[in-house]
Amino acid sequence: MRVARMRCCGFLLGLGLLVGLSAAAQTPEPQTSTITVQSNLVLVPTLVQDAKGGVLYGLKASQFVVKDNGIVQTVHMEDAAEASALSLVVLVQCSRSAEEQGENISGLPAMVEAMSGGAEQETAVVSFGTSPELMGPFTRSPDRVHDVLTQYQPCNDDGGASIFDAVDYAARLLETRDPKRRRPILLISETRDHGSEVKPQAVIARLGRSNIVVDAVAFSPGKTEVLEDLKHSDGASGGLMGLIFMAVQAVRKNAPKEFARLSGGEYINFTTQKGFDRSLNGLANHVHNGYLLSFQPHGDMTPGLHTITVEVPDYKDKVRHRESYWYGDPPAAGK
Repeated sequence: MRVARMRCCGFLLGLGLLVGLSAAAQTPEPQTSTITVQSNLVLVPTLVQDAKGGVLYGLKASQFVVKDNGIVQTVHMEDAAEASALSLVVLVQCSRSAEEQGENISGLPAMVEAMSGGAEQETAVVSFGTSPELMGPFTRSPDRVHDVLTQYQPCNDDGGASIFDAVDYAARLLETRDPKRRRPILLISETRDHGSEVKPQAVIARLGRSNIVVDAVAFSPGKTEVLEDLKHSDGASGGLMGLIFMAVQAVRKNAPKEFARLSGGEYINFTTQKGFDRSLNGLANHVHNGYLLSFQPHGDMTPGLHTITVEVPDYKDKVRHRESYWYGDPPAAGK
């Protein structure tokens, strides 16, 4: 989520449409384009559910208490029309154990179309193994997106699953789109990164500066790859440096889950086709049923990863929200 001191830059896609996951091509290099954004704005996608999982509608900004590193912020609610429009990147792994998931994710084209909820949507499709490759650039045509997704097939790869590189690439694609729109990444992958060059802290910082949400649907999650202690930690023991250290450790154990948690997205895992379809149906229903809160941070303006908490005092129900943002310059390479 970009605290939009963020640099207004993006890149144009220079290599065109890749029709097959196995087609050989290089990742397009970023080129400069200019986007105007509102300064110092943190967007906080928030979903409020009752004890039975039903979504609570009709809440006002004044009913939310949002804190940045424990300091209460002044909350606004973004315009419903702008907040409903989507710029979506579908990011799907084609390597390693993805070969076993072809039948399970056969319903992906229909599920992606359902995510629009009738709102304006533009979608790009990226596959990845050792490196990310653009299958189809942003388009508002559901038929074109459907055609690209139906071409999905496992890719001949050397065993890489560069999740950090792929999420960073997808986030850079979304940074070229209108920042007033919802800008999610739909990540479909296994849980552990294999072979990325980009450091996890750099990806965490990019997501935390650019208002981008990761919704993750993971296959073959290992029982030992879930790190729950970070969710319950207030970061007090290590300050902001402690927060980024813990986040990096969690990302290394289960990248999709931690990217989703930090950015305010949803994390689901599946083992069957029915499980995959059910997961994406639930996710699609939640995308347009949440609130898009915002604030301009004040108080503790220490550079680095900041924690966000959201409460609705009138309701003691489940609140899922973006849990962090990044303030200031990204971490230096290798840090």
